Amino acid sequence: MNLIKVGQDAHGNAIVLNYVDYGQGDPVVLIHGWPLSGASWEYQLAELPLHGVRAIAYDRRGFGQSSRPWDGYDYDTLADDLKAVLDHLDLQNVTLVGFSMGGGEVARYMSRHQGARVSKVVFVSAIVPFMLKTDNNPSGVDKSVFDDMIENLGKDRFGFLQDFSKNFYGQGVLSHPVSQGVLDSFAMLAFPASPRATSQCVKAFGETDFRQDMGAIKVPTLFIYGGSDAIVPPATGAQAAAKLVPGAQLVAYDGEPHGLNITSKDRLNRDLLTFLNGQPVQSYFDQEEMSGNMPRRNYNNANEPVTR
Repeated sequence: MNLIKVGQDAHGNAIVLNYVDYGQGDPVVLIHGWPLSGASWEYQLAELPLHGVRAIAYDRRGFGQSSRPWDGYDYDTLADDLKAVLDHLDLQNVTLVGFSMGGGEVARYMSRHQGARVSKVVFVSAIVPFMLKTDNNPSGVDKSVFDDMIENLGKDRFGFLQDFSKNFYGQGVLSHPVSQGVLDSFAMLAFPASPRATSQCVKAFGETDFRQDMGAIKVPTLFIYGGSDAIVPPATGAQAAAKLVPGAQLVAYDGEPHGLNITSKDRLNRDLLTFLNGQPVQSYFDQEEMSGNMPRRNYNNANEPVTR
């Protein structure tokens, strides 16, 4: 295991984060969603290093193989943990990729730490800018939804997470976008997490307002979301967030659920590499463009290929 110390708990015990670090090139730091771990980036960790990218993923405190302290599940602390990862590895020219809850770490890091070391950011199915429905955020989600999640986690965490995985991947009676193996993998990653961390993070991503943080993002930014996301409604998430970052690219994956890093892994990998290469990400996906070495076209805009 690769471990980075990020602090200590109330009893003086070290708090460490587990991470993996693959490939060589400009670094991409992948920040996972709730309630999983860095291992949920399996398909990105396997593909990106094949294209001259250094891919790094770590387990959030309380999840995966990282420490499980009682406290520290607020976004200020989580952004400080991200800073510790970047500082420990002395990364430069970093692209941060935040999935779902991980998007909050990206936004808070960019404001709290002035975007140090970061050259690009990507939000995938992210919970920014503000999930909670309030008088000045009418497109948000009712607080009762998050309260019910915490209550059900307390009653039957394992059963709740199993059911949640189906919504995560858009699995239904007539819709089967993922295998039973993928659902089992979700449970294998989610079940070992700290129960305390699992519930506290619901409160964090459900109630933290990132609207001011978004204004601190001054680097090229890409928002990707699933058009059928039942976890983070597009109007609550990416569609609202992109308006707060001038020049940001906004790309919808039509028909895709929240967990599009699995259900649309090839497209996501291609789009990440396209963005890393400084090119606009097209709004459609052409399977015929894909091959073993994942070739790319250059685009003037989202729909027009450049001919050479």
